[in-house]
Amino acid sequence: MEFKELKEAIEKIELVDAHAHNIVSLDSSFPFIGTFSEAAGDALTFAPHSLSFKRNLREIAQLYGTEVSLEAIEEHRKTSGLDSFTSKCFKEARISALLIDDGLKLDKKHDIEWHRNFVPFVGRVLRIETLAEQILEEECPDDGYFYGSKSTEPPVWDLDSFTKTFVERLNSLVPKIVALKTIAAYRSGLDIDTYVSKAVAENGLVEVLRAGSPVRIGNKGLIDYIVTISLEVAERCDLPLQIHTGFGDRDLDLRLSNPLHLRNLLEDKRFAKCRIVLLHAAYPFSKEASFLSSVYPQVYLDFGLAVPKLSVHGMVSSVKELLDLASIKKVMFSTDGYASPETYYLGAKKAREVIFLVLSDACASGDLSLMEAIDAAKDIFSQNSIKFYKLDIDSNSSSPQSIISPKLEMKEPDVQEDSSSFVRIIWVDTSGQQRCRAVQAQRFNKSVKKNGVGLTFASMGMTSFTDGPAEESNLTGVGEIRLVPDLSTKQTIRWTKQESMVLADMHLKPGEAWEYCPRETLRRVAKVLKDEFDLVMNAGFENEFYLLKNVVREGKEEYVPFEFGPYCSTSSFDVASPIFHEIVPALESLNIEVEQFHAESGKGQFEVSLGHTVASHAADNLVYTREVIRSVARKHGLLATFVPKYDFCDIGSGSHVHLSLWKNGENVFPASNKSSAHGISSIGEEFMAGVLFHLPSILAVIAPLPNSYDRIQPNTWSGAFQCWGRENREAALRAASPPGTPDGLVTNFEIKSFDGSANPHLGLAVIMAAGIDGLRRHLQLPTPIDINPADVAATLNRLPETLSEAVEALDKDEVFHDLLGQKLLVAIKGVRKSEVEYYSKNPDSYKQLIHRY
Repeated sequence: MEFKELKEAIEKIELVDAHAHNIVSLDSSFPFIGTFSEAAGDALTFAPHSLSFKRNLREIAQLYGTEVSLEAIEEHRKTSGLDSFTSKCFKEARISALLIDDGLKLDKKHDIEWHRNFVPFVGRVLRIETLAEQILEEECPDDGYFYGSKSTEPPVWDLDSFTKTFVERLNSLVPKIVALKTIAAYRSGLDIDTYVSKAVAENGLVEVLRAGSPVRIGNKGLIDYIVTISLEVAERCDLPLQIHTGFGDRDLDLRLSNPLHLRNLLEDKRFAKCRIVLLHAAYPFSKEASFLSSVYPQVYLDFGLAVPKLSVHGMVSSVKELLDLASIKKVMFSTDGYASPETYYLGAKKAREVIFLVLSDACASGDLSLMEAIDAAKDIFSQNSIKFYKLDIDSNSSSPQSIISPKLEMKEPDVQEDSSSFVRIIWVDTSGQQRCRAVQAQRFNKSVKKNGVGLTFASMGMTSFTDGPAEESNLTGVGEIRLVPDLSTKQTIRWTKQESMVLADMHLKPGEAWEYCPRETLRRVAKVLKDEFDLVMNAGFENEFYLLKNVVREGKEEYVPFEFGPYCSTSSFDVASPIFHEIVPALESLNIEVEQFHAESGKGQFEVSLGHTVASHAADNLVYTREVIRSVARKHGLLATFVPKYDFCDIGSGSHVHLSLWKNGENVFPASNKSSAHGISSIGEEFMAGVLFHLPSILAVIAPLPNSYDRIQPNTWSGAFQCWGRENREAALRAASPPGTPDGLVTNFEIKSFDGSANPHLGLAVIMAAGIDGLRRHLQLPTPIDINPADVAATLNRLPETLSEAVEALDKDEVFHDLLGQKLLVAIKGVRKSEVEYYSKNPDSYKQLIHRY
């Protein structure tokens, strides 16, 4: 069998290279031939006679169109220039994200920023031994520090001062890195004692200091101590740790690099949740690495260096051994490229070939279906690394432009998706209602996952009061779309364990997006922000909701609060604790980060705050969060409602959203220094000013019900006036400085008026579009309001007090026509007008909204 479809799918995958090193200048003393072997010195003269060298030379000659000789290739490199052939190598490799360990000492190596000229996202991996050596080197003289009779002065470093400096330096670098790395295997071996005594570590420090400069840490006691305190930081800051295992250059004792030596570290309960990846397939200990990954949930595997340094047989054999016991979800790709860009190209090319051979063999033997093999390839080449390193990457896009910041938490689901009987295909309509169609898992896998299911055009014109299209939406029962599952969002439903759910895109036919599709609209606007300004918007939602119980009074069924405690009441939390003990694990099983949860001000009202992530993921997460909260509440005999104003005599419920801007993996919303007037960068201010300027129009999308405006009132922390302020919860936009933010700086801003009846994808799209307008026109923020806006109401614009006013503002706002699309705006306004008309005639009907939101 040729498995042509599998081969084509593998070739199209944009790779996440999860472990590599810096490229060097052409005039570096590092020899080009050195990139093809771990040998050095005289041993390097034998490298051209290895199978891997001969194969790699042919591959590079074919890439450059030169003769198959080292001399011809080196001449081509000189005449082409480094930038030219580096660009060619990365383009052909189709690498969209790159994680660089810049601790490898190479002559004239380029910094991480330089690599961003060729790859959209480059993250830094911090080598802990290099950091420690740099710290000690800062004070160490050439002749070393001697103790006793050879020196009358005390040493500059003792263990306590070194530890303090090392941890402080490490903490300061945490926001700028995606992972830590140790090369303990090279220095003292992998039998790391995580309970090494301070006395042993102190003696090790003395030994290192006595050796003088250049500092090189090889003492086992000190290495073990550095790894241990680094693990403590990694655990606290939720950073993964890369560990070199298996073969390397001759500086390494191969006997000590067997990953089985790590058992004591892996058994240490203090670090049981610290994500660890064993690099280089642990070759020649691939079987041992596979075993460790199968029995320790925190252990993952990387097969860089084994590919392409081995023969084809060796590469295939090594990867097969990794997959013998380890989960496909735990195996990750890297090139281990270094010094020359050709190593990245070769690593990517050979990895695709090897994974194809391994997976096609699995298909031929009946271990995998064709679709399972394709999914496995996507996992190995990108998805596993995205989840493991928490990279915010839009997995739906084949474009490398979708890469953002390293903050997304992803965990493996507790239940295998194959056990599902039914699959729910979920979409959110223009009115913000979450709907689904369910199919049997067998039919889903056979046809629906590829072709989707049919749905009427009218589905995007429905209102909150009837399941028919609004008259002015221009959508009717004539016309059919396809709900095409986005397989990257498919999750097992924790509370049933026999069903899965997946979010759907709306297509006219597979591959052709429908212009009314909310998820596609958000992606389209996000692409404008990325293409024009090289920016990505992150979002994090605070979800307020009521938990109600059903009672019968005088023969009538009513829903009333299930408890009556005050804001942040411990007694309220006691009552709700069993529910949250199900909600939070359920969300975590769906890879949704929960930051905190507490009782809110309303009777029976609670809040669940989610971690921030790239906007498309944030919107998806919000949809699933609503599903989880409603379903778990229903399991406990309660009704959870996100209705903006469920009870006119109590506080309303919002879905406040926090927004920030990211570039090359860093939050660029804060000012670069404390001298900024508002603590916000210029691009952050322009974006926020655009949102503030267009906020009256935005409300028609993020506060979509007449009931929404019963919530948006002065003195209710809902943002009734068109203003902003620093940490002012009465302002419509709140500039926020969370704990840990340097004084005077702002990391994000919050929109108070977003509520739980809004379509999250459309809401974030219209907000982003307003921000783009602010960036294009270089808008500036007005003076912040540092008091209750209601006290100076005469000097401020009141935001729309009704949905009619918001729709009127949207109708006049031409900015959104191009960015959101004219037809979609017509549908939104048509639905809103129907809402206004219906509830004006049926004012008490809002009470039925608890069953829809």
